[in-house]
Amino acid sequence: MKVLFIGGTGIISSGCAPLAVERGMELYLMNRGQSFRPPAAGTHLLVGDIRERESALRALGDHTFDAVVNWVAYLPEQVEMDLELFRGRTDQYVFISSASAYQTPPRRLPVTEATVLDNPFWQYSRNKIACEERLLRAYREEKFPVTVVRPSHTYAPSYLPVEGGYSVLDRMLRGEPVIVHGDGTSLWTLTHHTDFARGFLGLLGNSHALGETYHITSDEWLTWDQIHAMIAQAAGTRAKIVHVPSEVIAAFDAEWGASLLGDKAHSRVFDNQKIKRAVPDFRAVIPFSQGVKEIVAWHQAHPQDCKVDAAYNRTTERILAAMRGVRPGES
Repeated sequence: MKVLFIGGTGIISSGCAPLAVERGMELYLMNRGQSFRPPAAGTHLLVGDIRERESALRALGDHTFDAVVNWVAYLPEQVEMDLELFRGRTDQYVFISSASAYQTPPRRLPVTEATVLDNPFWQYSRNKIACEERLLRAYREEKFPVTVVRPSHTYAPSYLPVEGGYSVLDRMLRGEPVIVHGDGTSLWTLTHHTDFARGFLGLLGNSHALGETYHITSDEWLTWDQIHAMIAQAAGTRAKIVHVPSEVIAAFDAEWGASLLGDKAHSRVFDNQKIKRAVPDFRAVIPFSQGVKEIVAWHQAHPQDCKVDAAYNRTTERILAAMRGVRPGES
């Protein structure tokens, strides 16, 4: 198969690209060549900006593909551009959506692909819903060969899957308290990017996937307290957790709050039967207890990439001070 990844060096796609090459796919990556993650070995790089029509056309040249995957489309006008670029150029177009598009808060669990799409709290999710609606309309009206994939919270060794990223690990190592939203008991699903890849690649070139939607996640459910405890344990320390209501966090940081109230504050577990029917050999086999050891090891091996987010730390200290009822800087 000849496949194009638009992007291809991100958190999720960096787990898919090496496996695609290993499985014999002729894989092209189209991006601006600016990621700190190098392209996977054996891929072909098309340097271009998918946001700029002429740049994209120059990069694409006269290439046609069996499948095109856009990892970096977030707005309806961006998928409208893709419709123009890839009509007649591919047998399958895969849109990477988000499981946060599902009804929030969920009325019932586990979530299936039949769960209604409705997120009144997070604009990011509403944009993804609008993209899906436009592409599925193109499928109905003109048989544009779209497949929609909805990842949930997917991580890689270079990415700590909590708000603040490495800054949270740094706080733990320094013995500083860390914030966990709510009471820490809501259930969450974390998926290793190589587990996602095994399900995802089975959809490429699969004619039964056209016009369909799929989520691809682990079957492991963890509380947020467990997630933070595992991070600390992997780093050889203990987590000093302070529970803070999501609404309080939102009052201090609107973007952090939107990602909580529109997603992470609510239990979110998934029924993966549909992807397992489409890709019978798909199983998520890496528990977070193993994946978090990879994360800690990666950060230990790449100290130059361990960046502490000063703004995140300032916000955290302001919230912690408010929870103690004191002003920042006071004891």
